Amino acid sequence: MLAPLQTGAARFSSYLLSRARKVLGSHLFSPCGVPEFCSISTRKLAAHGFGASMAAMVSFPPQRYHYFLVLDFEATCDKPQIHPQEIIEFPILKLNGRTMEIESTFHMYVQPVVHPQLTPFCTELTGIIQAMVDGQPSLEQVLERVHEWMAKEGLLDPNVKSIFVTCGDWDLKVMLPGQCQYLGLPVADYFKQWINLKKAYSFAMGCWPKNGLLDMNKGLSLQHIGRPHSGIDDCKNIANIMKTLAYRGFIFKQTSKPF
Repeated sequence: MLAPLQTGAARFSSYLLSRARKVLGSHLFSPCGVPEFCSISTRKLAAHGFGASMAAMVSFPPQRYHYFLVLDFEATCDKPQIHPQEIIEFPILKLNGRTMEIESTFHMYVQPVVHPQLTPFCTELTGIIQAMVDGQPSLEQVLERVHEWMAKEGLLDPNVKSIFVTCGDWDLKVMLPGQCQYLGLPVADYFKQWINLKKAYSFAMGCWPKNGLLDMNKGLSLQHIGRPHSGIDDCKNIANIMKTLAYRGFIFKQTSKPF
């Protein structure tokens, strides 16, 4: 009875593969580097009764962190550069390390106090107009709200591993600690370790993205989301790039040195 059983199993497997091809098309069985397609594929498989075993074909290896906190500041600027620079947009995306999907968003504009009037150069670069920062909370108040948001999202639980992700080291190595020092504010420990997406991308792809997000999107054949130098749009692009690299099997690791 063993041979007939094996033959039957083989026929059933062939039947499953045939059905999967009809549901998803031949692209399922070629390398999958596009996260949107992968997630759609999984949903289609589930809808047609294939279950977890077939869905696992488009999964990716587990990450080291439960959550990635994607962050990208926008700050006051001009030509020549003004000093000190002040954060005017503070966005964070909470990215699930298992699914690489966005679970929650923190997004606030910040009122600058040293140079309260935005320059035309700053508005043209970031798309942030004066009315968007006037009357907004100070950096100190926004940092308090970030802490409250992180507590609400369970990110302060010592059993939950999370790490910030930025496009470069400037945000958390230069901008935030520099402004906090100027204002006499403490820097929370969770801001003192991060993943530089440029370094992660170079490890994964073997080349350095000189033009940041634009080069990374191009290298991964991704469409750029929104406008460049919008903090929240840049966060969405970072998340999309991370998701694509994860689906290709890349494991993200901390790139910053301990403070």
